[in-house]
Amino acid sequence: MKKIILFFTLATAFVACTKVEDQTTSVITGLKTIKVAFNTDTTHYTLFRFSDGNVIPISDSASNNWDFGMRRSTFIVNSYSGGPGNAGAIFRDGLYDTTTTAPTLGYAYDTLTSKRAIKDGSWYDYNPQTRTFFPKAGKIFFFKTADGNHYVKMIMLSAGYEPFVGNTPNIVSYIFKYTYQSNGSATF
Repeated sequence: MKKIILFFTLATAFVACTKVEDQTTSVITGLKTIKVAFNTDTTHYTLFRFSDGNVIPISDSASNNWDFGMRRSTFIVNSYSGGPGNAGAIFRDGLYDTTTTAPTLGYAYDTLTSKRAIKDGSWYDYNPQTRTFFPKAGKIFFFKTADGNHYVKMIMLSAGYEPFVGNTPNIVSYIFKYTYQSNGSATF
C-alpha cells in the first residue's frame, strides 16, 4: 500500500512539474520612415528587413538579409530577379487593424525585372499636376520574408517627395506600419 501511495505521489509531482509551452503569438509591430534618394541610378534600391526594422546596406543585396526594397515608386522583393531569397508579396483590399491572418498561398515573386511581385503604380495614385502620389486607401501588403518562413502585414501610410527646388526631387519619404510574425505562423 505504501508503494502505491508513493507511486501516485511521485506521478502527481511529475505531472505538476511538466513544462507547458507558451503558445502566445510573437509579433513585432513597427512604424518606420525611410527616406530614399531619388536619383538617376536605376539599379540600387533601399533594402529593408522586417525582423528587426533595419535598412540593409546595398553591399548586402546578394543575401537573404533583406525582405523588400524601394527605389522611387518601385518596390522589389528578395526573390528570383530581385534577390536570392524566397520573399513574396500580395497586395489586396483590407483594413490593417482588423486583419489578423496573412494568406499562406498566392504570393507573387519578382520573376523578371519587368515582372515584379508589386507592380509599380498599383499601390498609389499619382497627380501629374501637383507631382504628388498617395498610397491607395484600404489596401494591405502581405509579405513572406526572404527566409520563406515568416509573414508580415504592412500598410503604406504616406509616400511623397521631400521639398525640392527645380524639376527633379531629391528624396522620396515613405512612412509605413508593419506587423512581423516571429513564430512562423500566419496569425498576427
